[in-house]
Amino acid sequence: MSPLPLKPHYSAVVIGGGQAGLSASHYLGKHGIDHVVFEKKTVAHKWKNERWDAFCLVTPNWQCQLPDHPYDGDDPHGFMIKDEIIAYVDRFVRKVNPPVLEGTSVTSLEKTGDLFTIETSAGTVTADSVVIATSLYSEPAIPRAAERLPGDILQLHTADYRNPGQLPEGAVVVVGSGQSGCQIAEDLHLAGRKVHMVTGNAPRCARFYRGRDVVDWLADVGQYDITIAHDGMTKKKHDTNHYLTGRDGGRDIDLRKFALEGMVLYGRMKTVTDGRMLFEPNLKANLDGADRVYNGINALIDRYITEKSIDAPAGSAYVPLWEPEAEPADLDLKAEGVTSVIWATGFSPDWSFVSLPIFDGTGYPVQRRGVTGINGVYVLGLPWLWTWGSGRFLAVGKDAEHVVGHLAERLDSERPQLKQAANN
Repeated sequence: MSPLPLKPHYSAVVIGGGQAGLSASHYLGKHGIDHVVFEKKTVAHKWKNERWDAFCLVTPNWQCQLPDHPYDGDDPHGFMIKDEIIAYVDRFVRKVNPPVLEGTSVTSLEKTGDLFTIETSAGTVTADSVVIATSLYSEPAIPRAAERLPGDILQLHTADYRNPGQLPEGAVVVVGSGQSGCQIAEDLHLAGRKVHMVTGNAPRCARFYRGRDVVDWLADVGQYDITIAHDGMTKKKHDTNHYLTGRDGGRDIDLRKFALEGMVLYGRMKTVTDGRMLFEPNLKANLDGADRVYNGINALIDRYITEKSIDAPAGSAYVPLWEPEAEPADLDLKAEGVTSVIWATGFSPDWSFVSLPIFDGTGYPVQRRGVTGINGVYVLGLPWLWTWGSGRFLAVGKDAEHVVGHLAERLDSERPQLKQAANN
């Protein structure tokens, strides 16, 4: 992508060149709004450089609905693998042809009069409006307890894990049972590695139920149309994603089944001391909680099938295949031959450059479908920005269309004032 000359002023600045920032650029272009996209690494960096080799989509291909760029392959109910996902995104980038400056970090965003001043590693610009599309996944989050691990143990975050052959021989601890942690644990397990799995409170979901993919059922039920405007839905922005996989055509991930096959399970990690990992006594609670969500989703589908008189195979409830005999209190890393630890502990957002009062007491942007309380400042790409699909291929485009529509109306209504401010 050829470097662009930096102008002193833009009608809009987009910060972040992932799927959210690209979607914003798409609609800004359709509105004829001059803008620039600042991306500190490269466009779609995370898809290309922070996914393991066996990575694939968890939701079916038909949910790939980037703006004016729906999935057009021959397997809408399949799950694209890593290279196919990258190719899909690359085609979108070529279609959008965004005015992007790669390798350009934004170091400061503040309001100056009626305009916004954006300091970057390439220089300083002003803008009438700003779209912050940096997501919640800026920096790997690793607990401080990692510093207490023995120095001869290899430590990787999920962003750096690629395949089992990357690790030294020996047992592997995977810390975190969200989507990435469970899929990487399965990747290692299938390769014959001894895996110690440290669980959390992540829920799980069936892949297929009553003759269809559960995602298809949930789409029909209307789960993807529910917005955070509904009572009690605002808390969803912090929920952990359900674990399951699209690997090999898609299947459940059942940690109890893995335990029967030799994987060792633990409750949440408390700390590391004297070459041992210490755990909370909540393994059973974590497994039971995940199964409760699993059965709850299936029960929702059962009710829908009954209400609509749909002819479908009979339903059933999941019955645990295995129960822990005890709650393991610790793991002696050397005695168990552990040579690697994979931190599947998520990511942290980086909004340190934003010097604007748009955050709540937890440091999360206060907004309604991307529109903040500061006139001209927008956010995109966050989980549950508006719906379950926000931030993902399914609905990030819809959110971007809404945000840019609001931005365009503001520019039209305030154009004389903003033009005068830019010329001062």
